[in-house]
Amino acid sequence: MSTSLAGEAAAPVICIVGARPNYMKVAPIIRAFAAHNPPIPTLLVHTGQHYDPAMKDRLFADLELPEPDINLAVGSGSHAVQTAEVMKRFEPVIDQFGASAVLVVGDVNSTLACALVASKRHIPVIHVESGLRSNDRRMPEEINRILTDQISDVLYTTERSAHDNLAREGIAAERAVFVGNVMIDSLRASLPKAVPADVLLAQAGLDARRIEHGYGVVTLHRPSNVDHPEVLGPIIDALHAVSRKLPLVIALHPRTRGNLERFGMLATLDTPGFLVLPPQGYLEMLGLMSGARMVLTDSGGIQEETTALGVPCITIRENTERPITVEQGTNSLVGIDPQAIVAAAEQVLATGGKAGRVPEYWDGRCAERIAAHLHDWLLTHPRQV
Repeated sequence: MSTSLAGEAAAPVICIVGARPNYMKVAPIIRAFAAHNPPIPTLLVHTGQHYDPAMKDRLFADLELPEPDINLAVGSGSHAVQTAEVMKRFEPVIDQFGASAVLVVGDVNSTLACALVASKRHIPVIHVESGLRSNDRRMPEEINRILTDQISDVLYTTERSAHDNLAREGIAAERAVFVGNVMIDSLRASLPKAVPADVLLAQAGLDARRIEHGYGVVTLHRPSNVDHPEVLGPIIDALHAVSRKLPLVIALHPRTRGNLERFGMLATLDTPGFLVLPPQGYLEMLGLMSGARMVLTDSGGIQEETTALGVPCITIRENTERPITVEQGTNSLVGIDPQAIVAAAEQVLATGGKAGRVPEYWDGRCAERIAAHLHDWLLTHPRQV
């Protein structure tokens, strides 16, 4: 197991990772559990929801996350198939190892699936990153967030506004604990190891001199943005307009690349203003973002990371489940209208963009607060079999 039981009879806290953003959240938690006095025994389970072996191995190495104790190897599928497969394969893990609690993070299918299994087995569910809401139930992640929070026993939040969301949904205030943003723990720990953009481009065979006067970073992957040519096409047109004033480094998601090929649009990225890279590792993305003049994205996690880095972020979405990045941070929510995207980028180029500030408890010590609270909570809330 990831943390030695040291002869204790206590069942482990089973920590779940399923998709790329989960790794950044679980890595500091695993370290904090091991460093706690006494250590909190853990079992690390990788559901295999994101199953690219090279990317998984790279992320685990970058984050100094121990190899998972169990890999469920679920792979891809529809939301229903993936959720069902995780549930089927996760329950025998509980039978074999027991669990004092099951800790899930974020809002992916693995989060909800493992929470459901634990709840029906009367095992406490611990949800890290609770209470975030986009108020758009067309997003599968929104359904996962709402349902996971409803069946969780301890809900750790990244921002105080999350408590208002939970209260509106009838969740008792004492179940929610404000601890801050554990993703920022990983960012702060990893920043010294980040790969500079010029080094990264040179390694990819691209001319790093193209960004010597500044650059932007682009990531696009949300189905609502990339699955429909009538949406994706105008977004690409807007990025073209921005790239004529600032070179854009695009870390091209496999889903986006596949759709660009399917729609006959991939060749539109072959212009002097775009520097196209394959999907990047965590340390590479940190290096790209930290040196950028702006980031244009539809990612939730990148909205948080850019706020922590003080880099202006233009979010190409109609809503966000991370409003604190807009209210306090460097994020601007612009929607998918091409003119709004271009105008926001021009505003950043003209003024330097929103300065923002780092929100409360985004200080790199979130995982320590989780470990301290959870240790005491488990002592006072023994599992009722």
